[in-house]
Amino acid sequence: MLVHPWDAPRDERSWRAWLAEHDFGQLAVGGLPGDPPFVQPLHFAYDPAAGELGEAVTHLARPNPLWAALRASPHVLLSVVDDYAYIPGPWQATGGAPPEHGTPTSFYAAVQLACHAHVVDDPAEKAALLNRQVGHFQEEGVTAQVAPGEPPFGRMLPGIRALRLEVTGVRAKFKYGAHKPEDAKDRTAEGLRSRGAPRDAAALAHHTRARSGD
Repeated sequence: MLVHPWDAPRDERSWRAWLAEHDFGQLAVGGLPGDPPFVQPLHFAYDPAAGELGEAVTHLARPNPLWAALRASPHVLLSVVDDYAYIPGPWQATGGAPPEHGTPTSFYAAVQLACHAHVVDDPAEKAALLNRQVGHFQEEGVTAQVAPGEPPFGRMLPGIRALRLEVTGVRAKFKYGAHKPEDAKDRTAEGLRSRGAPRDAAALAHHTRARSGD
């Protein structure tokens, strides 16, 4: 992912704050020789306090075909993208150019976590990771805890494998037109306000922060 200086997060807190509110992404695992990469959509729980860059925990079904690729190489990428919006060309026209000469673009936020994947098969460790992940999404007591050999979920443990994704590097991008002239920024902000598509409010908030330098 190309990250221009004007699209880079201001500091580490920026991407960490955004990631704290996003817990669904795609796990990319290199394919075996002759095969394309595996890309697995999944929920995950990110723990920023686990190591220098944190770690994410998740789980997948044992029949998932990516396990063989993980055995070949544990180096994976967890990609999270959201707050995206299509920006029509007329909003981007600058310097008095005709609206039809404006260049369409995309706004989006993206965080990519390079990870070392640790496959967890030990029943007790697997149960602990599952409880961590579920605890991120649900209030305590809403769902019974997972315990090996104990109902209601103990019998399901052999059918899954847990993943602990140790983050080794981070690439983040907040592409919201920070480098554009002020007239294009004004037109884009008004366009996002008036269009009101599902992600326009979030894109407008990012666009406003990019303009102010916050």
